[in-house]
Amino acid sequence: MERISVFTISKEYLRRRGRDLAFFAGAFCLFLLIFFLYRVPLEPVLYAGLLVGVLGLVYAGLDFRRFLRRHRALEQLRQSAGTLLEELPPPWDLLERDYQELVAELFQDRERIRQEARQAQQELEEYYTLWVHQVKTPIAAARLLLQTGAGGEEASQLELELFKIERYVEMVLQYLRVESPSADLVIRPSSLDAIIRQAVRRYAPLFIQKRIALDYDGVDLEVLTDGKWLGFVLEQLLANALKYTQKGRIAIYLEEGEPPTLVVADTGMGIPPEDLPRIFEKGYTGLTGRTQRHSTGIGLYLCKRILDKLSHPVTVESQVGEGTRVKIGLTLPQRFLD
Repeated sequence: MERISVFTISKEYLRRRGRDLAFFAGAFCLFLLIFFLYRVPLEPVLYAGLLVGVLGLVYAGLDFRRFLRRHRALEQLRQSAGTLLEELPPPWDLLERDYQELVAELFQDRERIRQEARQAQQELEEYYTLWVHQVKTPIAAARLLLQTGAGGEEASQLELELFKIERYVEMVLQYLRVESPSADLVIRPSSLDAIIRQAVRRYAPLFIQKRIALDYDGVDLEVLTDGKWLGFVLEQLLANALKYTQKGRIAIYLEEGEPPTLVVADTGMGIPPEDLPRIFEKGYTGLTGRTQRHSTGIGLYLCKRILDKLSHPVTVESQVGEGTRVKIGLTLPQRFLD
Protein backbone atom coordinates (compact mmCIF):
# COMPACT_ATOMS: atom_id res chain seq x y z
CA MET A 1 0.00 0.00 0.00
CA GLU A 2 1.32 3.45 -0.95
CA ARG A 3 2.60 5.55 1.95
CA ILE A 4 0.86 8.91 2.42
CA SER A 5 3.18 11.95 2.39
CA VAL A 6 3.53 14.30 5.36
CA PHE A 7 2.15 17.15 3.21
CA THR A 8 -1.06 15.19 2.57
CA ILE A 9 -1.32 14.32 6.26
CA SER A 10 -0.86 18.01 7.14
CA LYS A 11 -3.71 18.98 4.81
CA GLU A 12 -5.92 16.34 6.39
CA TYR A 13 -4.99 17.59 9.87
CA LEU A 14 -5.89 21.19 8.93
CA ARG A 15 -9.17 20.00 7.47
CA ARG A 16 -9.90 18.01 10.63
CA ARG A 17 -9.01 20.93 12.93
CA GLY A 18 -10.43 23.62 10.62
CA ARG A 19 -13.36 24.48 12.90
CA ASP A 20 -11.12 24.78 15.95
CA LEU A 21 -8.73 27.08 14.09
CA ALA A 22 -11.61 29.19 12.76
CA PHE A 23 -13.07 29.52 16.27
CA PHE A 24 -9.67 30.50 17.69
CA ALA A 25 -9.16 33.14 14.96
CA GLY A 26 -12.67 34.52 15.48
CA ALA A 27 -12.20 34.77 19.24
CA PHE A 28 -8.84 36.53 18.78
CA CYS A 29 -10.40 39.05 16.38
CA LEU A 30 -13.22 39.64 18.87
CA PHE A 31 -10.70 40.42 21.62
CA LEU A 32 -8.85 42.83 19.31
CA LEU A 33 -12.11 44.60 18.54
CA ILE A 34 -12.99 44.97 22.22
CA PHE A 35 -9.50 46.25 23.05
CA PHE A 36 -9.78 48.77 20.19
CA LEU A 37 -13.20 50.00 21.33
CA TYR A 38 -11.95 50.50 24.88
CA ARG A 39 -8.81 52.20 23.56
CA VAL A 40 -6.44 49.77 25.26
CA PRO A 41 -2.78 50.60 24.40
CA LEU A 42 -1.48 48.66 21.37
CA GLU A 43 1.71 47.34 23.00
CA PRO A 44 0.09 45.07 25.65
CA VAL A 45 -2.44 43.86 23.04
CA LEU A 46 0.31 42.82 20.63
CA TYR A 47 2.30 41.23 23.44
CA ALA A 48 -0.70 39.22 24.63
CA GLY A 49 -1.49 38.25 21.05
CA LEU A 50 2.10 37.09 20.52
CA LEU A 51 1.99 34.94 23.66
CA VAL A 52 -1.32 33.40 22.66
CA GLY A 53 -0.01 32.76 19.13
CA VAL A 54 3.16 31.05 20.41
CA LEU A 55 1.18 28.89 22.82
CA GLY A 56 -1.26 28.06 20.02
CA LEU A 57 1.58 27.02 17.70
CA VAL A 58 3.15 24.85 20.42
CA TYR A 59 -0.20 23.22 21.11
CA ALA A 60 -0.85 22.71 17.38
CA GLY A 61 2.61 21.18 16.89
CA LEU A 62 2.13 18.72 19.75
CA ASP A 63 -1.37 17.91 18.57
CA PHE A 64 -0.17 17.35 14.98
CA ARG A 65 2.63 15.09 16.25
CA ARG A 66 0.11 13.04 18.16
CA PHE A 67 -2.14 12.91 15.09
CA LEU A 68 0.79 11.80 12.90
CA ARG A 69 1.88 9.07 15.32
CA ARG A 70 -1.64 7.66 15.50
CA HIS A 71 -1.88 7.69 11.71
CA ARG A 72 1.45 5.84 11.35
CA ALA A 73 0.41 3.26 13.95
CA LEU A 74 -2.90 2.59 12.18
CA GLU A 75 -1.15 2.45 8.79
CA GLN A 76 1.30 -0.14 10.11
CA LEU A 77 -1.54 -2.22 11.55
CA ARG A 78 -3.44 -2.05 8.25
CA GLN A 79 -0.43 -3.31 6.30
CA SER A 80 0.29 -6.17 8.70
CA ALA A 81 -1.50 -9.51 8.38
CA GLY A 82 -4.07 -10.42 11.02
CA THR A 83 -4.56 -7.12 12.85
CA LEU A 84 -5.73 -7.61 16.44
CA LEU A 85 -8.22 -5.27 18.06
CA GLU A 86 -6.02 -5.10 21.15
CA GLU A 87 -3.29 -3.47 19.05
CA LEU A 88 -5.43 -0.47 18.10
CA PRO A 89 -4.43 2.84 19.75
CA PRO A 90 -6.66 3.91 22.67
CA PRO A 91 -9.56 6.10 21.51
CA TRP A 92 -9.27 9.85 21.78
CA ASP A 93 -12.90 10.48 22.57
CA LEU A 94 -16.35 8.93 22.71
CA LEU A 95 -16.74 9.01 18.91
CA GLU A 96 -13.51 7.08 18.34
CA ARG A 97 -14.55 4.56 20.96
CA ASP A 98 -17.84 4.07 19.09
CA TYR A 99 -15.89 3.48 15.86
CA GLN A 100 -13.66 0.92 17.55
CA GLU A 101 -16.68 -0.91 18.96
CA LEU A 102 -18.15 -0.98 15.44
CA VAL A 103 -14.86 -2.38 14.09
CA ALA A 104 -14.91 -5.05 16.83
CA GLU A 105 -18.40 -6.13 15.76
CA LEU A 106 -17.28 -6.30 12.13
CA PHE A 107 -14.30 -8.43 13.18
CA GLN A 108 -16.62 -10.81 15.00
CA ASP A 109 -18.93 -11.04 11.97
CA ARG A 110 -15.97 -11.73 9.68
CA GLU A 111 -14.65 -14.46 11.95
CA ARG A 112 -18.11 -16.02 12.16
CA ILE A 113 -18.42 -16.02 8.35
CA ARG A 114 -14.94 -17.54 8.01
CA GLN A 115 -15.80 -20.26 10.50
CA GLU A 116 -19.04 -21.04 8.68
CA ALA A 117 -17.18 -21.18 5.34
CA ARG A 118 -14.55 -23.53 6.81
CA GLN A 119 -17.27 -25.73 8.26
CA ALA A 120 -19.14 -25.84 4.94
CA GLN A 121 -15.93 -26.67 3.05
CA GLN A 122 -15.10 -29.42 5.53
CA GLU A 123 -18.59 -30.91 5.23
CA LEU A 124 -18.36 -30.75 1.44
CA GLU A 125 -14.99 -32.50 1.46
CA GLU A 126 -16.24 -35.18 3.83
CA TYR A 127 -19.34 -35.80 1.69
CA TYR A 128 -17.52 -36.10 -1.62
CA THR A 129 -14.70 -38.12 -0.09
CA LEU A 130 -17.30 -40.57 1.20
CA TRP A 131 -19.05 -40.51 -2.19
CA VAL A 132 -15.80 -41.27 -4.01
CA HIS A 133 -15.08 -44.24 -1.79
CA GLN A 134 -18.65 -45.51 -2.12
CA VAL A 135 -18.74 -45.23 -5.91
CA LYS A 136 -15.46 -47.08 -6.19
CA THR A 137 -17.18 -50.22 -4.86
CA PRO A 138 -19.55 -50.73 -7.84
CA ILE A 139 -16.71 -49.77 -10.20
CA ALA A 140 -14.53 -52.49 -8.69
CA ALA A 141 -17.43 -54.95 -8.87
CA ALA A 142 -18.04 -54.14 -12.54
CA ARG A 143 -14.35 -54.57 -13.32
CA LEU A 144 -14.34 -57.93 -11.55
CA LEU A 145 -17.34 -59.07 -13.60
CA LEU A 146 -15.54 -58.09 -16.79
CA GLN A 147 -12.48 -60.05 -15.73
CA THR A 148 -14.64 -63.15 -15.19
CA GLY A 149 -16.00 -62.98 -18.73
CA ALA A 150 -19.12 -60.81 -18.43
CA GLY A 151 -19.68 -58.34 -21.23
CA GLY A 152 -18.91 -60.62 -24.15
CA GLU A 153 -17.66 -58.87 -27.23
CA GLU A 154 -18.18 -55.47 -25.64
CA ALA A 155 -15.89 -56.24 -22.71
CA SER A 156 -13.01 -54.10 -24.00
CA GLN A 157 -15.30 -51.12 -24.61
CA LEU A 158 -16.85 -51.50 -21.16
CA GLU A 159 -13.36 -51.66 -19.69
CA LEU A 160 -12.50 -48.33 -21.28
CA GLU A 161 -15.72 -46.73 -20.08
CA LEU A 162 -14.99 -47.93 -16.55
CA PHE A 163 -11.54 -46.41 -16.84
CA LYS A 164 -13.09 -43.06 -17.81
CA ILE A 165 -15.48 -43.24 -14.86
CA GLU A 166 -12.56 -43.89 -12.53
CA ARG A 167 -10.75 -40.87 -13.94
CA TYR A 168 -13.78 -38.62 -13.43
CA VAL A 169 -14.18 -39.88 -9.86
CA GLU A 170 -10.52 -39.20 -9.18
CA MET A 171 -10.87 -35.72 -10.67
CA VAL A 172 -13.59 -34.93 -8.12
CA LEU A 173 -11.29 -35.95 -5.30
CA GLN A 174 -8.36 -33.99 -6.71
CA TYR A 175 -10.58 -30.93 -7.16
CA LEU A 176 -11.52 -31.01 -3.48
CA ARG A 177 -7.91 -31.48 -2.44
CA VAL A 178 -6.50 -28.69 -4.57
CA GLU A 179 -9.20 -26.26 -3.43
CA SER A 180 -8.39 -27.06 0.19
CA PRO A 181 -5.70 -24.88 1.81
CA SER A 182 -4.21 -28.04 3.35
CA ALA A 183 -3.37 -29.71 0.03
CA ASP A 184 -0.98 -32.58 0.76
CA LEU A 185 1.99 -31.34 -1.25
CA VAL A 186 5.30 -33.09 -0.67
CA ILE A 187 8.04 -31.30 -2.60
CA ARG A 188 11.15 -33.41 -3.08
CA PRO A 189 13.54 -34.58 -5.84
CA SER A 190 11.63 -36.95 -8.15
CA SER A 191 12.43 -38.91 -11.30
CA LEU A 192 10.66 -37.20 -14.20
CA ASP A 193 10.86 -40.36 -16.31
CA ALA A 194 9.05 -42.42 -13.66
CA ILE A 195 6.28 -39.80 -13.39
CA ILE A 196 5.78 -39.72 -17.17
CA ARG A 197 5.82 -43.49 -17.61
CA GLN A 198 3.24 -43.99 -14.87
CA ALA A 199 0.90 -41.49 -16.56
CA VAL A 200 1.42 -43.12 -19.97
CA ARG A 201 0.73 -46.60 -18.58
CA ARG A 202 -2.60 -45.49 -17.18
CA TYR A 203 -3.71 -44.16 -20.56
CA ALA A 204 -2.25 -46.97 -22.67
CA PRO A 205 -5.72 -48.52 -23.31
CA LEU A 206 -6.98 -45.26 -24.81
CA PHE A 207 -3.90 -44.95 -27.02
CA ILE A 208 -4.57 -48.47 -28.30
CA GLN A 209 -8.30 -47.91 -28.79
CA LYS A 210 -7.86 -44.67 -30.75
CA ARG A 211 -4.74 -45.93 -32.54
CA ILE A 212 -2.81 -42.84 -31.58
CA ALA A 213 0.99 -43.17 -31.67
CA LEU A 214 3.07 -42.02 -28.71
CA ASP A 215 6.51 -40.48 -29.18
CA TYR A 216 8.46 -40.75 -25.95
CA ASP A 217 12.10 -41.84 -25.70
CA GLY A 218 12.55 -41.37 -21.97
CA VAL A 219 14.30 -38.60 -20.05
CA ASP A 220 17.09 -38.82 -17.52
CA LEU A 221 16.24 -35.92 -15.26
CA GLU A 222 15.50 -35.38 -11.61
CA VAL A 223 13.16 -32.51 -10.79
CA LEU A 224 12.00 -30.82 -7.60
CA THR A 225 8.25 -31.41 -7.44
CA ASP A 226 5.45 -33.49 -5.97
CA GLY A 227 5.39 -36.62 -8.11
CA LYS A 228 1.75 -37.45 -7.39
CA TRP A 229 0.40 -34.01 -8.28
CA LEU A 230 2.63 -33.56 -11.35
CA GLY A 231 1.56 -37.04 -12.46
CA PHE A 232 -2.09 -36.00 -12.19
CA VAL A 233 -1.36 -32.97 -14.35
CA LEU A 234 0.34 -35.12 -17.01
CA GLU A 235 -2.57 -37.56 -16.97
CA GLN A 236 -5.02 -34.71 -17.49
CA LEU A 237 -2.94 -33.32 -20.37
CA LEU A 238 -2.81 -36.78 -21.97
CA ALA A 239 -6.57 -37.14 -21.53
CA ASN A 240 -7.16 -33.82 -23.29
CA ALA A 241 -4.71 -34.67 -26.06
CA LEU A 242 -6.43 -38.04 -26.66
CA LYS A 243 -9.89 -36.46 -26.53
CA TYR A 244 -9.14 -33.86 -29.21
CA THR A 245 -6.80 -35.92 -31.42
CA GLN A 246 -8.61 -38.18 -33.86
CA LYS A 247 -5.52 -39.32 -35.74
CA GLY A 248 -1.81 -38.70 -35.67
CA ARG A 249 0.45 -38.79 -32.63
CA ILE A 250 1.15 -37.41 -29.20
CA ALA A 251 4.69 -36.53 -28.20
CA ILE A 252 6.26 -36.04 -24.79
CA TYR A 253 9.76 -34.59 -24.78
CA LEU A 254 12.10 -32.26 -22.97
CA GLU A 255 13.18 -28.86 -24.23
CA GLU A 256 16.60 -27.83 -23.01
CA GLY A 257 16.94 -24.37 -21.53
CA GLU A 258 16.78 -22.45 -18.29
CA PRO A 259 14.74 -23.92 -16.75
CA PRO A 260 14.26 -27.20 -18.66
CA THR A 261 10.75 -27.50 -20.08
CA LEU A 262 8.54 -30.56 -20.41
CA VAL A 263 6.38 -30.50 -23.54
CA VAL A 264 3.21 -32.48 -24.25
CA ALA A 265 2.35 -32.01 -27.94
CA ASP A 266 -0.45 -33.45 -30.06
CA THR A 267 -1.64 -33.25 -33.67
CA GLY A 268 -5.25 -32.66 -32.73
CA MET A 269 -7.84 -30.08 -33.67
CA GLY A 270 -6.06 -27.22 -31.84
CA ILE A 271 -7.40 -24.26 -29.89
CA PRO A 272 -8.73 -21.06 -31.53
CA PRO A 273 -6.59 -17.95 -30.76
CA GLU A 274 -9.49 -16.20 -29.03
CA ASP A 275 -9.81 -19.09 -26.55
CA LEU A 276 -6.14 -19.37 -25.58
CA PRO A 277 -6.09 -16.55 -22.99
CA ARG A 278 -9.00 -18.15 -21.09
CA ILE A 279 -8.34 -21.89 -21.23
CA PHE A 280 -7.23 -22.01 -17.58
CA GLU A 281 -10.36 -20.28 -16.29
CA LYS A 282 -12.67 -22.37 -14.16
CA GLY A 283 -15.59 -23.70 -16.21
CA TYR A 284 -14.42 -22.19 -19.52
CA THR A 285 -14.73 -24.70 -22.38
CA GLY A 286 -14.28 -22.51 -25.45
CA LEU A 287 -15.28 -23.35 -29.01
CA THR A 288 -13.57 -26.75 -28.96
CA GLY A 289 -15.26 -27.78 -25.73
CA ARG A 290 -18.69 -26.70 -26.95
CA THR A 291 -18.15 -28.70 -30.14
CA GLN A 292 -17.24 -31.87 -28.22
CA ARG A 293 -20.07 -31.36 -25.68
CA HIS A 294 -18.21 -33.39 -23.04
CA SER A 295 -15.93 -30.70 -21.62
CA THR A 296 -16.45 -29.36 -18.12
CA GLY A 297 -13.75 -26.67 -18.10
CA ILE A 298 -12.32 -28.14 -14.90
CA GLY A 299 -9.35 -30.18 -16.14
CA LEU A 300 -7.06 -27.36 -17.27
CA TYR A 301 -8.19 -25.21 -14.37
CA LEU A 302 -7.02 -27.93 -11.98
CA CYS A 303 -3.75 -28.26 -13.90
CA LYS A 304 -3.06 -24.54 -13.56
CA ARG A 305 -3.90 -24.49 -9.85
CA ILE A 306 -1.67 -27.49 -9.16
CA LEU A 307 1.23 -26.18 -11.24
CA ASP A 308 0.98 -22.82 -9.47
CA LYS A 309 1.25 -24.59 -6.12
CA LEU A 310 4.25 -26.54 -7.43
CA SER A 311 5.83 -23.33 -8.82
CA HIS A 312 5.93 -24.78 -12.35
CA PRO A 313 5.10 -22.15 -15.00
CA VAL A 314 2.85 -23.40 -17.79
CA THR A 315 2.18 -22.03 -21.28
CA VAL A 316 0.09 -23.31 -24.18
CA GLU A 317 0.79 -22.90 -27.90
CA SER A 318 -1.79 -24.01 -30.42
CA GLN A 319 -2.93 -23.66 -34.01
CA VAL A 320 -6.32 -24.75 -35.25
CA GLY A 321 -6.05 -27.93 -37.30
CA GLU A 322 -2.38 -28.48 -36.47
CA GLY A 323 -2.32 -29.32 -32.77
CA THR A 324 -1.41 -28.05 -29.33
CA ARG A 325 1.77 -27.87 -27.25
CA VAL A 326 1.65 -27.54 -23.47
CA LYS A 327 4.94 -26.47 -21.88
CA ILE A 328 5.70 -26.95 -18.19
CA GLY A 329 8.74 -25.27 -16.64
CA LEU A 330 10.67 -27.52 -14.25
CA THR A 331 12.92 -26.87 -11.27
CA LEU A 332 16.11 -28.85 -10.75
CA PRO A 333 16.98 -29.73 -7.13
CA GLN A 334 20.61 -28.59 -7.32
CA ARG A 335 19.75 -25.25 -8.92
CA PHE A 336 17.06 -24.68 -6.34
CA LEU A 337 19.54 -25.23 -3.50
CA ASP A 338 22.09 -22.96 -5.15
